[in-house]
Amino acid sequence: MANPSRRPLTVAEYLDLEDASPVRHEYVDGEIHAMSGVTRRHSRIELNVAARLWAAVRGGPCRVHTSSMKLRVGDVVYYPDVMVACGAEAADERLEEAPCLVVEVLSPSTWRTDRREKAIVYKTIAALGAYLVVDQERRLVERHWRDEAGAWRRETLEEQGTIPLPCPASLALTLDEIYEGVELPPLTEVLRVREEAAAYA
Repeated sequence: MANPSRRPLTVAEYLDLEDASPVRHEYVDGEIHAMSGVTRRHSRIELNVAARLWAAVRGGPCRVHTSSMKLRVGDVVYYPDVMVACGAEAADERLEEAPCLVVEVLSPSTWRTDRREKAIVYKTIAALGAYLVVDQERRLVERHWRDEAGAWRRETLEEQGTIPLPCPASLALTLDEIYEGVELPPLTEVLRVREEAAAYA
């Protein structure tokens, strides 16, 4: 739901409101949008990824966050499902501003935003080396990464595969690790729901 106020909120006002709100909101150019709940599949995938990353960075300079930490990119504030940051910490302890890795797990209500709007915004982060978009209804991961020349590239891994990560160094994630313990719905049901959602978009 958009912010009911006529005047756009500043980032500072949004952060103060968010501190007092029982419902989480993301902030885009002065407007706030309530976040939807998650499924057990979504939660399991998020924790699988975060646990693997946390085990790799523990004791080192990098930090791993799940969806309770905000990411600010200019006049936008999101709650990524997982992110890793290895550089200097932001002055505001409620925020990260320079992650090297961001992971979003798709939801029926957010998959277009995650694959389009957020991909555009995240790629403006100078420190970001990779953005992963993880499907929660089938074994499929869309990997966006910055190559050695600084250009963004994309590939899709389905069913099996290994995903090299920019941080921590030399770490990779497999689809088996991402989807460990996750029971997926039949593909026909997934396609039916998405077709219905597209019809009302």
